[in-house]
Amino acid sequence: ECILEPLSLPESPGGIDSVESSPSVPCIFCKECYVLAEQNQLLKHMIIEHKLVIADVKLVADFRSYILYWKRRFAEQPITDFCSVIRTNSKAPLEEQENYFLLCDVLPEDRLLREQLQQKRLRAILEQQQQERYDTSFHGMCMFCDQEFTRNRSVLLNHMAREHAFNIGLPDNIVNCCEFLAVLQGKLDNLQCLYCEKVFRDKNTLKDHMRKKQHRRINAKNKEYDKFYIINYLEFGKSWEEVQSEDDRELLDNLEEDWSDWEEHPVCAVCLFCEQQSDTTEKLYLHMQDLCCPRTCSLPSLPGLNFYQQVKLVNFIRREIHHCRCFNCQEKFEFKGELISHMEETKHIAFLPARSTWDQPQYYFPTYENDTLLCTLSDSEDSQTEDQSEEVPVVSEDISSLKALKQSSVLNQLLCKENKSQEKF
Repeated sequence: ECILEPLSLPESPGGIDSVESSPSVPCIFCKECYVLAEQNQLLKHMIIEHKLVIADVKLVADFRSYILYWKRRFAEQPITDFCSVIRTNSKAPLEEQENYFLLCDVLPEDRLLREQLQQKRLRAILEQQQQERYDTSFHGMCMFCDQEFTRNRSVLLNHMAREHAFNIGLPDNIVNCCEFLAVLQGKLDNLQCLYCEKVFRDKNTLKDHMRKKQHRRINAKNKEYDKFYIINYLEFGKSWEEVQSEDDRELLDNLEEDWSDWEEHPVCAVCLFCEQQSDTTEKLYLHMQDLCCPRTCSLPSLPGLNFYQQVKLVNFIRREIHHCRCFNCQEKFEFKGELISHMEETKHIAFLPARSTWDQPQYYFPTYENDTLLCTLSDSEDSQTEDQSEEVPVVSEDISSLKALKQSSVLNQLLCKENKSQEKF
């Protein structure tokens, strides 16, 4: 338990062949070897001890194969046949000058090697992706509700995106999914936020932080996740950031901008009780009031609630339905279908529970972060204001006669002065 450095067995003689069978990565020039995870240490060693600099090493698809190839080539020919020479301190005395060697893809042989390694890795990654796409032996657990999923990885990924607003990408854009999920679960087990990567004291604090700060997503700048996305393998010598930042406008120079076929896609709101969607609140309410339609439900008759009360009510109902619990009698069910049947049979769906159960501050926060229904709620206070008569004045509480107030109002005196000033002009 006290070992702080990786251990290595004594090297067996045999030259390059024995090195190739070892999981470690050798130095190009000497017998020093490093484990693959210590790639930066090897690069540092070759710069300090052998004055060799490898350009854009982060874009090399297979670092170990790349090093072994050049170890063989440098054993056959001098380094100056392949590398550019960079002289430092060129104005200093000769004994203080140093020559560094740059190995980069400007050399055709180096570029060809990098392309071949990239193509080899791409084939392996696409085969892995194809296997995961049709794999039916997947078994995983949701990181937010402990629900288990089997058959295919897409079932779990779509569930987390739909139910918990946690979207790490389309299943077809992800590779090595099981390893990816294990990495994310490990961070959560260590009470670490997946986005800002801060560590919290307990699980509940972490969950509240990720919900309130909208940190239910991964940090795109974390290079640890790059290997799990297909986009990082597709184009030679480019990362996903470079691919996305490319300007495609030059591809459209010869095309006229035609917006005649543009259609604005309406934002859909989802029913409180089932998966039905509608582009308007009116259609959604009709759907929820249509008792003849199977698997639909009637919207409880809403009294004159203001906007914030409507928000709390919707969030309350969403939370109860999500937990498969009747929002009137609090009876809990295993499946949502059983809950809806119970609420329709007992008529619990047709009236609201006591206001004290839902008119509480915690229901200001949305149950689902992408709940479009909250954005379509109308403010009933506006309609009430329009219905009010314009002749009703705002009066003090201790007034005994409204008529006397109007006659003695200081506004009458101001109005008389305004009329006299207008007559002069």
